[in-house]
Amino acid sequence: MLNIKFIHPKFFPTWILILLMRIGVFIPFSAQVFIGKFIGKAIYPFMSKLRSTAYSNISHCFPEKKQAQVNTLVKNHFEAIGISLFETANAYYASDKKISRLLVVKNEQYFTDALKQEGGIIILCSHFMPLMLGSRALLINHTIANIYRPQNNKLFDQAMVKGYKKNGAVMIKSTDTRSIIKAINNSLPIWYAPDQDLGENNSVFAPLFGIQTATASATARLSKNNKTRVIPYSFIRTSKGYEMSFEKPLSGFPSNNPIIDATITNKILEKQINKNPEQYLWIHRRFKTRPEGAENFYKYN
Repeated sequence: MLNIKFIHPKFFPTWILILLMRIGVFIPFSAQVFIGKFIGKAIYPFMSKLRSTAYSNISHCFPEKKQAQVNTLVKNHFEAIGISLFETANAYYASDKKISRLLVVKNEQYFTDALKQEGGIIILCSHFMPLMLGSRALLINHTIANIYRPQNNKLFDQAMVKGYKKNGAVMIKSTDTRSIIKAINNSLPIWYAPDQDLGENNSVFAPLFGIQTATASATARLSKNNKTRVIPYSFIRTSKGYEMSFEKPLSGFPSNNPIIDATITNKILEKQINKNPEQYLWIHRRFKTRPEGAENFYKYN
């Protein structure tokens, strides 16, 4: 039912975006990629702050790359951002049939075998551009809980939540620790992407590409509940569609050392990024929280 407050003129641009997303899901994959790349190229010159953030992140993570190589990767990343507009639309509004046609699934037995056993499951994912579609694709054959951060735009947040719920997801806010633990204790798999800067109070410093990085400590804490298995998961766009891939549950995780645990999850992230660097979320200020005395990476604060 339409909330009356969303009729306000300030939401008109969001309504237009939602309409375009609903139309966009009917465009074939190859055309979505072509148009998305064009959009990415078109917005690139106007996004100076995001360009600067992406350039800083990539140049620090790949110090061996020359300036021209970094610039090329930043441009490719913006093309991936443009494509992600369609990927988000597909996540909310596309049919299971359309998504299934685009999927190649690898090593799903690691997840299905875990489902047959008692205990919690954390599907450990990362902020790649097809992230939203990656969680929706899981819902085709499985019931999972999506751990999400509410959007600042309340109308778009409602569209996101409704889009997932109608396809069977249980939606839990990232701040609702009680509900997250309840899902784990009920053996409901949770889809969890902790690879963002949550500030020093919610993190420990662990190396990521050799950089001491504020890394969420909640992954290890949550996995201590109900014999929880942590299964790394990736969802990447290919030339023909998408590759959904699972890895073996982490062995000996968590340990009694939060820095060791954070280092393990960061190594998983590094491995995924190295395979498809242009699709990772470089416009996020991943290294904003610095150890005491360390340099600020970003031109814009």
